[in-house]
Amino acid sequence: MKSSRIITILFVAIFTLGVAAGTNSQATEKVYSECFLTVQKGFVHNSQPMKALLTGSEVAEFRTTLFEGNIYRIATCSPTDKKIWFSVYDTNNNLLFSSTQQNYSSSWDFKMEGNMECIIEAGLMPGSGDSGMALVLIGFKNAQ
Repeated sequence: MKSSRIITILFVAIFTLGVAAGTNSQATEKVYSECFLTVQKGFVHNSQPMKALLTGSEVAEFRTTLFEGNIYRIATCSPTDKKIWFSVYDTNNNLLFSSTQQNYSSSWDFKMEGNMECIIEAGLMPGSGDSGMALVLIGFKNAQ
């Protein structure tokens, strides 16, 4: 009798977690698809979505290597319609781009003049809520 009650409780808990995860997953997949369309216009997606759950003033950090001779597009999106800022640095912490200096643009197109490892930082805009997800996608195309 006790074991069937425990199994029932476990089943309800697992089902509830599965539904919650599925709902969150659907929202993430929808925003991923929309963001992917932004990157895909003339670019090939690098198939490495970078995402982070952020709270308050937390900053997500992503690392990527960019190669000479390519034009890149970095795009940011959020499944909760939060405004996302992002900045790109080289490994010496030199600022290469900041959306805060470009009217909070959600994307940036640029050409690489050499191979470089970059650090992309992303966060929630102040005043856009307590928490949310930042999604960063990178697309590329040959400059020739």
